Amino acid sequence: MPHATLGAPAGTDLDAELDRQRQLLLDSGAADDARLDADALAAALDRLRPALRALHLPAATTSAVPFVLVPSSGDLAHDLAAAERQVLDLRLAGRSDVGVLDRNHGEEGLARYRPIAEVGPPPARLCALVGVERGEEFCGVRPEEALPVLLGRGRTPLTIGDGIALVRAFPAVLEKNRCFMLSGSRRGDRRVPALWISGRSPKLGWCWDGNPHSWLGVASAAARLPGRRADQPPGTA
Repeated sequence: MPHATLGAPAGTDLDAELDRQRQLLLDSGAADDARLDADALAAALDRLRPALRALHLPAATTSAVPFVLVPSSGDLAHDLAAAERQVLDLRLAGRSDVGVLDRNHGEEGLARYRPIAEVGPPPARLCALVGVERGEEFCGVRPEEALPVLLGRGRTPLTIGDGIALVRAFPAVLEKNRCFMLSGSRRGDRRVPALWISGRSPKLGWCWDGNPHSWLGVASAAARLPGRRADQPPGTA
């Protein structure tokens, strides 16, 4: 599958795709959830644009996308609470059935999940995941065995927030028998969150770290590009 690599300009479609994803963040309420108003979002995009132009970005397919914008408020508890609402707004490509949050996450919902050490906190109020793959090569592989392979390649596993952003921007990436785990988020036990299809809806559930599933890969990205200036402290737009 294609990866984002340093090299030639991204091409004329970059601005159009940035505008599409920017408007989607505004229309869906994800920008508001991240405490980014329209001006702050536009400024963050202006800082991201040159870095994205410096990449050779592959065309989007159902299994890989060139980049996806992921906003964050800088407050993990706030973002996880927002994620519980955002899951309900996800849709499959061509369908109107609302998304589902698995009740088996427990009474605390998503509140216990944290990014793994190799991922760390979001690098900026708005970042771009580049070279995103849903990772079907790991279908039938235990998550605990797939993660070291991805990390060894220098790739970053997707978190819950990343996965929601991916399906929101590219609903077609979630297909029957081609769904994915989000190994970048863990809750201190052997549960690994995952996005799959339940009936006709996207569903955010979890699977055991030691259990392989023939229909669940492990989603990852080649890199995270921050949209914050080098002289800005974390938590500012």
